[in-house]
This record gives sequence, C-alpha cells and structure tokens, in this order.
Amino acid sequence: MTSKLKTINLVLRGIMETGIVAGLAYWGFHTGQNTTMKTLLCIGAPLLVFGFWGSYDFHNFHKWSETLRLIQELVLSGLAAAALYSAGLHFWGLALGIISILHHVLVYMLGETLLKNKESNLNPSKN
Repeated sequence: MTSKLKTINLVLRGIMETGIVAGLAYWGFHTGQNTTMKTLLCIGAPLLVFGFWGSYDFHNFHKWSETLRLIQELVLSGLAAAALYSAGLHFWGLALGIISILHHVLVYMLGETLLKNKESNLNPSKN
C-alpha cells in the first residue's frame, strides 16, 4: 500500500509542477496586452518562479531547512493557483491548490521529506 501511495504522490508532484508551469504561462499569455508582452510573460513568469525555486539551497539552514522548503513550495504553487484563478480558470486554480496541499500532506504522511540528504544525492552507492 505504501508503494502505491508513493507512486500516487510522485504523480501528484508531477501534476503540481506541470500545473505551476502551465498556470503561470497561461496567466502570462492571458494578462499580456500585446503579442510581445504575452510572449514575454508566458515564458518569463514560469522561468522566474522556477529560477527562484531552484536558487536556494535550504540544506544550510539546518533545523529550519525542511520548514523553509515547505513554505517555498506552498507559496510558489499557491501563486500559480492564484494566477490561474485570476485568469478566469477558477476550477483549475482550485484544483492546483488542492493537488499541491494533498501532495505535501502525503509527503509527510509517508515519512518522507522535501529535501533529500546531500550526501545520498552525491554518492549513488548509498541509495
């Protein structure tokens, strides 16, 4: 059962991350006033968010690492959900928010963490 839940949670994470990119891109295209702005916002919004997502290494914050990563992920997925909602896709905005929350709840229910140990990522023989 745990194996199935882990697979479901991995799928939820994939849907969440895809939804963040698609939601921000849709918002950018919907918000832009002309073709140039639509294109810039459509490409720039997801790049900015994922740039922010990947630019911080929370491993150095020790006991706060996991909490900070959780806050970061919830804020960014919440922004994407709000972007979809504000662009008129109310159902999809709410769905993305629910998927994000469900994914994060399952992470901790399964005894996992958002941040993986740096050493195990650098040394595949320990995995």
